[in-house]
Amino acid sequence: MKTETNQFLGNEPIGKLMRQYAVPCIISLLVGALYNIVDQIFIANADYLGSYGNATNTVVFPLTVVALAIAVMVGDGCCTFVSLSLGKQKPEDARKSVANSVVMILAGSILLCAVYLIFANPILTLFGGTVNAETFRYSGEYFFWISLGIPFYMFGQAMNPIIRADGSPKFAMLSTLAGAVVNLILDPVFIFVCKWGMMGAAVATVIGQIVTALLAVWYLFHMKLIRPGKSDFSIDFQISVRTLILGITSFLSQISLVAAMAAINNMIRKYGALDPVFGQEQYAQIPMAVVGIVMKFFQIVISIVVGMAAGCIPIAGYNMGAGLKRRVRSLFSHLLVAEAAVGVLALIIVEVFPGRLIAIFGAANESSYYTDFAVRAFRIYLCMIVFACVNKACFIFLQAMGKAAASTMLSMIREVVFGVGLALLLPVFFGLNGVLYSMPLSDLLTFAIAVILIRKTYAEFQTADPAYRVRYSS
Repeated sequence: MKTETNQFLGNEPIGKLMRQYAVPCIISLLVGALYNIVDQIFIANADYLGSYGNATNTVVFPLTVVALAIAVMVGDGCCTFVSLSLGKQKPEDARKSVANSVVMILAGSILLCAVYLIFANPILTLFGGTVNAETFRYSGEYFFWISLGIPFYMFGQAMNPIIRADGSPKFAMLSTLAGAVVNLILDPVFIFVCKWGMMGAAVATVIGQIVTALLAVWYLFHMKLIRPGKSDFSIDFQISVRTLILGITSFLSQISLVAAMAAINNMIRKYGALDPVFGQEQYAQIPMAVVGIVMKFFQIVISIVVGMAAGCIPIAGYNMGAGLKRRVRSLFSHLLVAEAAVGVLALIIVEVFPGRLIAIFGAANESSYYTDFAVRAFRIYLCMIVFACVNKACFIFLQAMGKAAASTMLSMIREVVFGVGLALLLPVFFGLNGVLYSMPLSDLLTFAIAVILIRKTYAEFQTADPAYRVRYSS
């Protein structure tokens, strides 16, 4: 079976390759993030939903991240495996990995959909849905329809990095963009015209996800570099395990974020009830709604950051596989500078314009308590966002180099040890504000560890390539 090559990844200038691969990846992830964010904006500005709808979105959002975690484990793992295999001139392994990944994501998505539908109420309770009766009712309605779309969502998300690895980052971007445009058009129709409420927001999202999934199916039958045959779809245990191992960092990064969000939601519910203002029934949903909104802005920033880093996976993987470590080091340097710049810009926005950010999410329809807490949440929760950006870049780049153990360790320390641990500990001493302090402190402590890994990675590049060491020692 004919397989083209992508040797240009080892020859073209690093800056040009970053633009070629990272920009479409950033747009793809931003568009993917906008599915949930667009829902929340329209929900927040519907006066019959308001902060109850925002709180509902905050409750259900981590459950979509679980689906995303499985999808990116398969998709990013396959992307890395394919890039390494092509760099080593082993196209047959690349074809097998793509075919096996398709089988794995289909089986996993159907299973997760069934679990969500069967255990909906206990799952929503676990993620703070019982903050009040109205929020729980809306959460059940929204979650049911979102669950039905899980197989389409997961297939589209898993195929996105695989399509990039096949040398078509623009198609990956356009397929996601098409679904988001459909969602953007249908959301106001279903929410404001049809008055379908949370069901309308969910159905619009699912229809958009179906569009993206159908485009991914079409591409699967028209791949450029990697064209799997029927025999490739039989599971190869060794290749499947290696694919999942390479994607485990992406999975743990997302799934541990779910654990942190579950801890945060429950601490908000617990300590919000002790607050003199938010302990009142009519205001109980506000802290959860606000933190969800702050996380949506953070998601936009992280989509850019992860897009840059994930877009570099095919470049880093190919050059590592081909032994071109000078180029990998140069790529890493470019990436770290770009990620830090994004973080600085985001920091300026959240510290200077928090009021304008919260206005996008229906603040005009809410009490002054809503706005005051939102401004405080933006300024405290995201004050270390520069470090968060660099940390995320480090996680993904180490994964792209095949350093799954180091990447996984750093990701788990950030999301589980610090993310969950501090979210549970700090509210004991600082109440509701302790939830807000947990995020920046987690990012600061993780950055201290990331610096050590970054220095070690640079040292390995130097010792591995004497010529490069001489060049950069002057």
